[in-house]
Amino acid sequence: MEYRRLGNSGLKVSEFSFGAWVTFGSQIDDKTAIECMNVAYDSGINFFDNAEVYASGRAETVMGNIFKKVGWDRTSYVVSSKVFWGGKLPNQKGLSRKHIMEACSAALKRLQVDYLDLYFCHRPDPETPVEETVRAMTDLIHQGKVLYWGTSEWSAESIKEAYNIARKYMLVPPTMEQPEYNLLHRDKVETEFASLYKEIGLGLTTWSPLASGVLTGKYNNGIPKDSRLNQPSLSWLKDSLSGDEGEKKLNKVKKLSTLAAELGVQLNHLSLAWCLSNQNVSTVILGASNAGQLKDNLKVLDCKKIINNEILQKIKEIIQ
Repeated sequence: MEYRRLGNSGLKVSEFSFGAWVTFGSQIDDKTAIECMNVAYDSGINFFDNAEVYASGRAETVMGNIFKKVGWDRTSYVVSSKVFWGGKLPNQKGLSRKHIMEACSAALKRLQVDYLDLYFCHRPDPETPVEETVRAMTDLIHQGKVLYWGTSEWSAESIKEAYNIARKYMLVPPTMEQPEYNLLHRDKVETEFASLYKEIGLGLTTWSPLASGVLTGKYNNGIPKDSRLNQPSLSWLKDSLSGDEGEKKLNKVKKLSTLAAELGVQLNHLSLAWCLSNQNVSTVILGASNAGQLKDNLKVLDCKKIINNEILQKIKEIIQ
């Protein structure tokens, strides 16, 4: 495992990290969750990603109980939360000062930590002035409850606005963004954000590197009944595999599967290594429904150097 700077900050995060989305507090039991966390930590992963909305907060509770049980040195790992969807009442969601402050306190209690290393604004909030959000995040940092703040699925324009406001009023600017990034979803990272890496030193903690399993090839011949794509919360992804566009997407995956076979590697490893080949990516977040799956994905560490300019060109021809 190698470690990369989070954008222009001095923080070092493992090139692969581990996230709780979909699985913790819902899809897997607590025993499986701690097995996955131990596999991740023992493999060199030092960043664990979470959010207030994951399983309505239960994902953070599960992870917090694991932190307490395993007793890792707090300086040896990085933990995050995200704020936006906290509840159904008016002030239980969004990026108002009230919700940010209350959500942060709740996340700290659930995760059983004194501070969050990373705190993300999970989506932009058109009903809250950006300055209000930047000031609230700055205050959390001054209070020692948060070390770095950032965004998730914001536009480049909105990130730049937050950055400029911070510089104008001597506040703390965003350090990182968490976008989806994989072989089938590339434009935001490669095109929209292109100018931000040098201009403001933006770091990336990317999610869904396997497109929720699509880039393992397991959906090439249809969606199995026991697949998590049949869960109501992932109906949007299931819909993306239907119709003409879905067929085009799966045809690309089949061609990538052929390329992976020619290279003597698994498609999931090729897909993960490709994400890591982008030097603007600080860390690639992995998810897993069991320890065996995580161990298998981490075998990419043994073959990540398979990505060279020739292979990148072949991949480019397929996905474009």
